[in-house]
Amino acid sequence: MSQQGTEASLWAATAAQRFDGLTVSQDIECDVAVIGAGFTGIRTALELASNGVRVAVFDAGGVGWGASGRNGGQVNPMLPVARPNDLLKAVGPIYFERLAATSLGSADALFELIRKYQIKCDARQNGWLRVDHSAKARKTWREAAKAWSAHGMEYEVLDGDDLRKASGSPAYDSGIINPRGGAVQPLSLVCGFAHAARSAGAQIYEKAKIETLERTGDGWTLTCSGHRITSEWVVLATNGYTGRLRPDVQKAIIPINPVQIGSGPLPEDLINEILPAGQTISDTRRVIMYARREPGNQIVYGGCGIKGLNGEIGGFEWLKKDAVRVFPQLRDVKWEYQWGGQIAVTPDHVPTFMEPAPGLISGMGYNGRGVAMSHAMGKVLADRVLGTPATDLPFPVSTRKNVAFKTIQELGTGVVIRMMRLMDALESR
Repeated sequence: MSQQGTEASLWAATAAQRFDGLTVSQDIECDVAVIGAGFTGIRTALELASNGVRVAVFDAGGVGWGASGRNGGQVNPMLPVARPNDLLKAVGPIYFERLAATSLGSADALFELIRKYQIKCDARQNGWLRVDHSAKARKTWREAAKAWSAHGMEYEVLDGDDLRKASGSPAYDSGIINPRGGAVQPLSLVCGFAHAARSAGAQIYEKAKIETLERTGDGWTLTCSGHRITSEWVVLATNGYTGRLRPDVQKAIIPINPVQIGSGPLPEDLINEILPAGQTISDTRRVIMYARREPGNQIVYGGCGIKGLNGEIGGFEWLKKDAVRVFPQLRDVKWEYQWGGQIAVTPDHVPTFMEPAPGLISGMGYNGRGVAMSHAMGKVLADRVLGTPATDLPFPVSTRKNVAFKTIQELGTGVVIRMMRLMDALESR
């Protein structure tokens, strides 16, 4: 399946709303040009337009075309760093408290924003169940949860029958619930925010690939479809789809390819055995699984895919087998949907905020926590444009020049994933 195949997704089939953007047909003048119409870019545009800024958003595909319209839809309220000391080491003492608070509060902030703008996206905050794949993982993550609780993280420990009853899975014996977690229909969410941004005054252009980006005088000149776009600021919000428009930004992240499968509506007696309280679930493996049930009685099950040299994303057959391993009830289920996308990871598992030139900023690299953290980043990017000093933001300005051995790491992703699957399997025994 091509990574461009968004229409094969359950989200495309069940979206409460879609968005039709503008076409670039003439030269454009604006205060801020945002490149990327996913969560980060649209959230930035909404904040800026609400403050009277002339903002224009450009996307080579369309609103939600990238990871924002294809992800697993889980709203997980913390960064994927194991312990507070890992975050402290990554960002230093000045930013540690700010970023910890931003991360742990990111789910609450998103659900509050959804209520404010009355976005119809099947939003529910029923909690996030994280289950342990081995005894070693149980020890590690219990210690980590205890350490994070000192900084405001809430959690409840579940073991044995209590865990199996909550999850509906016989594959795990222990885990924790974070009550702030939840789920959304991601394509409905990004389209809903796009409508809100347009109502606030933002201009949103689709099928609008930015071809060149150049600093001219005190501002920037971009080109798209033979037309010139002039702006004072440029916001790069392209995440896993960052190309070579700014190689210094593109080299700071590594793209990876999550994949999901989705069922049609399942019988009540079957669906009610799985995640009966409506939590989302993921595990502690290196190559994690994640799943959730939908209001229409569908199941969505996800993991990490492998991108081939031809650009096709694979891994769906492995995913279907793993779904039955975790939930044997799904043995005879027909998976009607399968889709994938591209997200971005960073070496330290912390999102990257960059300001590589005057008036040019970027935010990306959410490491699988993008539904919540991208909205936090969008607010930060807007605040920077509106005059907040970079030193007062929750994210430090990254000085990272590039990921070491980036090309080798990208080409070797498939091998690494297969090795990690093997290690996970051995530990799970």
